[in-house]
Amino acid sequence: MASLTGHISIIVLVLLFVESRANQGAPPRSQLDVNHKKPLQTFRPYNIAHRGSNGELPEETEAAYLRAIEEGADFIETDILSSKDGHLICFHDVTLDATTDVANWTEFADRKRTYEVQGENMTGWFVVDFTLKELKSLRVKQRFSFRDQRYNGKYQIITFEEFILIALYAERIVGIYPEIKNPVFINQHVKWSNGKKFEDKFVETLLKYGYKGEYMSEDWLKQPLFIQSFAPTSLIYISNMTKSPKVFLIDDTTIPTQDTNQSYYEITSNAYLAFIRNYVVGIGPWKDTIVPPKDNYLGQPTDLVARAHALNLQVHPYTFRNENSYLHFNFHQDPYVEYEYWLNEIGVDGLFTDFTGSLHKYQEWTTPYPK
Repeated sequence: MASLTGHISIIVLVLLFVESRANQGAPPRSQLDVNHKKPLQTFRPYNIAHRGSNGELPEETEAAYLRAIEEGADFIETDILSSKDGHLICFHDVTLDATTDVANWTEFADRKRTYEVQGENMTGWFVVDFTLKELKSLRVKQRFSFRDQRYNGKYQIITFEEFILIALYAERIVGIYPEIKNPVFINQHVKWSNGKKFEDKFVETLLKYGYKGEYMSEDWLKQPLFIQSFAPTSLIYISNMTKSPKVFLIDDTTIPTQDTNQSYYEITSNAYLAFIRNYVVGIGPWKDTIVPPKDNYLGQPTDLVARAHALNLQVHPYTFRNENSYLHFNFHQDPYVEYEYWLNEIGVDGLFTDFTGSLHKYQEWTTPYPK
């Protein structure tokens, strides 16, 4: 295990990037010169580091993303929300309760609120009630009690720009896979100048750092990107702002879309898939909707993957986790057997995994990188 100390700090990366952008006449810095970096692999399904290597380290932290890159991730994935003062941050939940130490801060005790989120009342400390400075004062912790707790309290919440710089300054080309998270809620609670929306600020950030181009274009291969969201209207809205590839995320069969209130069965119908393919290059379903389990055994696979592929849509299911509690009995407590099933039998095009290193090892054993 590589040491987590001694990494280039994000602050230094920001300063280097700003300096290199300001001094356009200077030779490109080696860290950003993609022509001399190992390219993104495109010959096998993508290894997508779900919130970084969060099976080992607290999710969506600098350390989790650096570890994922070290372990071979093709893409590092993140969820984008906004602070009270309009700064975009990397954080999964709209509340801070589960993965930070906010409850220990007496000065924030009166910030606890109840808001409606996706049709249900939720109580907690909400990211939209904290400025970026306040969010930076908190420390992140591991979500699951059965995972390593020794890194709790060591890392800050990072911004979207800091996340981007982690990828840009990697020693090889590493893609990013940010989600427009809870856009209905964010747009209700955070207001930007000139009538701009959350989605506008999201795309502006990507364009600022040079992310552009259609899937597999020269520009895309230099700075690979997938934009994801559970909200189809957000994906449609930004289609006029960027040609970068987009992925429509699909939740459980019981959960309607947050913005259009459409059912799972409507958004996975042939008619809807044919419609949404005008705006996206793929779908990201929860894996148990592709192969519904019964009594923790795999059931009969649905035809969703085949129907998506027939429309030239990629399929990137989520989330793959090594722990026995997440492995169906068919896999005999072996995550490599699960990878084999999904990659070879179901034939998906990428996997969201909490354990980037495990998936990378499996792929190097079965479909190694060409020498």
